[in-house]
Amino acid sequence: MHDFDDELREIKREIVESRGLIIKTNNLTNALAADLKSISKRQMAYERRAFWNSASANLLFVIVVIGVVKLAWDARVDAVQAETKGARDRIAKHEADLKEMQQRSDARAKAESDAAAFYELIRAERRQEVIEGFEALRKAPLTRAELAFFSDSVDKARSELSIKSYQTGLDHMRTGRWHEAAVAFEDAIRQKETASHTPSARLNLARAYRRLNRQRDAIPLLMTLSEASPDREVMDDATFLLAECLLDIQAWNDAKTTLRSFIRRFPDSAYINDARLALADVSLRH
Repeated sequence: MHDFDDELREIKREIVESRGLIIKTNNLTNALAADLKSISKRQMAYERRAFWNSASANLLFVIVVIGVVKLAWDARVDAVQAETKGARDRIAKHEADLKEMQQRSDARAKAESDAAAFYELIRAERRQEVIEGFEALRKAPLTRAELAFFSDSVDKARSELSIKSYQTGLDHMRTGRWHEAAVAFEDAIRQKETASHTPSARLNLARAYRRLNRQRDAIPLLMTLSEASPDREVMDDATFLLAECLLDIQAWNDAKTTLRSFIRRFPDSAYINDARLALADVSLRH
């Protein structure tokens, strides 16, 4: 009986120990479950962070790649556009140069044709047409030799027409047709103002003006001739005729001054006696 009680106590003790172990085991299991749950949550949070970090990194990489590609594309587009613009500019320049060359070629061909026609006028001695046509022809792209030849030809035509008009004016003077003479002398001067016969043409024009009672038109011509003329005989006649025109318009003081100048400058003139008589007369009366 004593042994039975001991065994019973031993069994109770083992039961109590077993219960204690079960409670400890349950506590450890719960603690392990809690730890596992915490670890699982931390793992899930880490995985989420890793996922978003990876996604962000990938997105940033894609954005960088797109940016680099865009920059490279823009640079390539700019280079192609610049090259295209340069090619267009070169093409435009070449086209302009070609057009200019074509225009010069056409202008030169036209100038050669006009020059040939103008030369035929010179050969045919159609002087007036030569003079009138030269102003338009000189604007054409002629060579220096062509321009010099045509200029000389026009100058020669002017001289010939001037001489012809001068001779016509002399013929009208001999027959007393003073208006026609004035027109002819005016044309002679207009055709060639620097010809050797031009001073004589001016003097005779002044004579015609006086005959036509146009002394005021004659006086400016005569004043120029009396002051400066390459021909002394023309200067002599012009000074005396100037005095006569001044007397005609009753410019007494100017007439006396001119007559005194004539007597002093041209003592050997054929008009010296007439000048002295005219000066004495005008001095006596005015």
